[in-house]
Amino acid sequence: MPHLPASERSLAPFRAEIDAIDREMVALLARRLEVVEQVIAVKKAEGLAAFLPERVEDVIDKVSGHAETRGVPPELVEKLWRQLIDWVIAYENERLG
Repeated sequence: MPHLPASERSLAPFRAEIDAIDREMVALLARRLEVVEQVIAVKKAEGLAAFLPERVEDVIDKVSGHAETRGVPPELVEKLWRQLIDWVIAYENERLG
């Protein structure tokens, strides 16, 4: 990386690691969406709604608690998961009709 300034070169290994983590996170999101497809099939078969408020709060509580044990700010995790869940609910609603 000779074309980068020294300050940028010193960040390169960290950026590469972050890029690798991002790829892993996208792979996990893909895996999660595969399960969501299965959930949609069950909800459709059983006439369930996409939005189940008690499940949303259960998920948020679980991931926030797990975040705390890993030293991740729970408010960051809650914000990310609420955004993810909102997207998934809209996605489910679209497919459930």
